[in-house]
Order: sequence, then C-alpha cells, then structure tokens
Amino acid sequence: MGLDKHKAKRRRFRIAERTLWLLALAGGAIGGAAGMYTFRHKTRHRAFRYGLPLLAAVELFLYWRWMR
Repeated sequence: MGLDKHKAKRRRFRIAERTLWLLALAGGAIGGAAGMYTFRHKTRHRAFRYGLPLLAAVELFLYWRWMR
C-alpha cells in the first residue's frame, strides 16, 4: 500500500487493485489492512475498506485454528 501510494502521488505506474487483492488472498490481508490505514490509501474504496479487514479477520481466525 505504501509503494502504491508513493507512486500515486508522483503520477507513476500503479500497482493494479487485482494484484493487491491477490497478495491479500495469499496471506497478506493483515499487512494490507494495516498498510491501508497507515498510509491512508484505498480507504475510500468500499471493497477495500470493508473487504480487506474482513479478510484479515478470516486469516487471523484460520491461523489461530491451525496453531491450536
């Protein structure tokens, strides 16, 4: 999220939203959600605002269940 925000400010080639979602689905939703709020990036997009924290919660739950 930080790199995409940096590129957005400088009007450079951006990271596709599809790529951000694929990284989140591959286990990076917690970091993606943290980065989204830290850098205030993609917070206006409803899919990111609600979907990424929800996916992060699911990943945390699955991780917790797997570690038990």
